Amino acid sequence: MQILLKNALIIDKSSSHHLSRKDILIQHGIITKIDLNINVDEDCQIITSENLCVSKGWFDLNATIPDPGFEHREDILSASKSASYGGFTGVAMMPNTTPCVHSKTEIEYINNKSLGTIVNFYPIGAITKNCAGKDLTEMQDMYESGAIAFSDGNHAIQNSGLLLRSLEYVKAFEGIIFHHPEDNSISQKGHMHEGAMSIQLGLHASPSLAESTCVARDLHILEYTNSRLHFIDISTKESVALIKEAKSKNLNITASVNAYNIFLNADTLISFDSNLKVNPPLRDIEDINALVDGLIDGTIDTITSAHQPLDEECKNLEFDLADFGMIGFETTYAIANTILKEKMSTESIIEKFTNGVEKVIGEYCYGIEEENMANITFFDPDKRWVYNENDIKSKSKNTPFVDYDFIGKVLGIINKKKLNIN
Repeated sequence: MQILLKNALIIDKSSSHHLSRKDILIQHGIITKIDLNINVDEDCQIITSENLCVSKGWFDLNATIPDPGFEHREDILSASKSASYGGFTGVAMMPNTTPCVHSKTEIEYINNKSLGTIVNFYPIGAITKNCAGKDLTEMQDMYESGAIAFSDGNHAIQNSGLLLRSLEYVKAFEGIIFHHPEDNSISQKGHMHEGAMSIQLGLHASPSLAESTCVARDLHILEYTNSRLHFIDISTKESVALIKEAKSKNLNITASVNAYNIFLNADTLISFDSNLKVNPPLRDIEDINALVDGLIDGTIDTITSAHQPLDEECKNLEFDLADFGMIGFETTYAIANTILKEKMSTESIIEKFTNGVEKVIGEYCYGIEEENMANITFFDPDKRWVYNENDIKSKSKNTPFVDYDFIGKVLGIINKKKLNIN
């Protein structure tokens, strides 16, 4: 298979061709030539666009794929189709499956089942058995079997001593803990963000304090253990300020924000669309502004999808009865680019899917250089498009973004000697 990416802007700081426009020839999964003008045979697949850009393959650090257990919502094969459509060549899978990913058996299941997919799936092992927040798992066994990090997913660890022990545990093999910060005694299963809109709608709400209190606690424990911690699901201005201060003290801390939290605010819940019921909840405009500022100044390292496939029985309900979560693979980049395009360069936005990820988990693929394996996302940051039901590749349809206008379109990916064109 021959593929020619024609007149593409290369966005890859690790490449000697960074920020130059070149033709890129890929043969049998290998980048064989990068030059100003490459002539090819008729059987070559030529890819062009008005503003074609290429980068290292994008990586999503926060996705829940219910395989094993609820494959009718999403399995690894359908997740690969959805993730590749969204430009991701790598996806970190949260452990909240049935059974939970809490031993090397489940790690090996994911590794084996994803061998043939175009997307690389990386299992995250549970910190506690069944993600129940009580007994620590054998994290080193899972690490040796291929777990890239450890988390209880969207189950925040309430016991401070347990979090401390988990951070000390992973130090032995330079592992990292991913944590969703939420003090359950404060949030009390609130259905939305506490504020003017929750009062207007009369819904039980969760205050920002539930997140920021947990962030402050976690940072104190991290400083004590001198371990490694990554916050997922950051959503409040207070959390951004705390993380910024921690980074100024050189704590080993990184953080990510879900795309929907920089795009939609709590006022959109006036529609009572249950697809907008997510955790962390949609916040206020002041929080969105702080999150965007955190992305600009580097306080927040990555942008994630928080992909959470759910069936009709879980979402097509009254708002207070519906489950939390939306699918996100297909819209994450489009959301980020649309909201950030006038505030950040294309290079800086793409770093949140590439270089920012490497700050968390280390190098995950080769750069765009001749003789390297091709792990590439290609896209057009200026292309305007409307997300519709035909763009949903997930088995589940729980998204509020159908018929939304976006700027920035993923055109496809190349990985594992495979090509996907949208």
